[in-house]
Amino acid sequence: MVRHIKAGRLAGVGAGLILALCATATQAASDKGPRTPCFFINQWNGWKSPSPRVIYLGVNIHEVYRLDLAVDATQLDWPDVHLVSVTNGPDTVCSALDLSQLSVSDNHGFKEPLFPSKLTKLTPEEIAAIPKKYRPN
Repeated sequence: MVRHIKAGRLAGVGAGLILALCATATQAASDKGPRTPCFFINQWNGWKSPSPRVIYLGVNIHEVYRLDLAVDATQLDWPDVHLVSVTNGPDTVCSALDLSQLSVSDNHGFKEPLFPSKLTKLTPEEIAAIPKKYRPN
């Protein structure tokens, strides 16, 4: 499955249902021990990049994940670019490895592969510390 995600895109109509299911799953996971910071690819609803090696992913309504890149991405601050994520298996994202086929593309066919190295789910305090213009939600 190939998924194109525009910067700042809002979640679809089914977000409420997905959010309720995730809240239930998150509560069950927290009752059993440490949470695994996973999300379904269709819960990803936007992104912003403050630098060539960092992308903030908006997930659901209030969650943000920080994706660190191993090398600089030159195209992240170009106008009208979008991220392209190709999945060949489960549609869950639990680590940077699950985004190994991520790239950034413009509307003219130029595509740059990205090299994710680390995925971190941010706490509400860490999200609040992100300058507003770089928050994906």
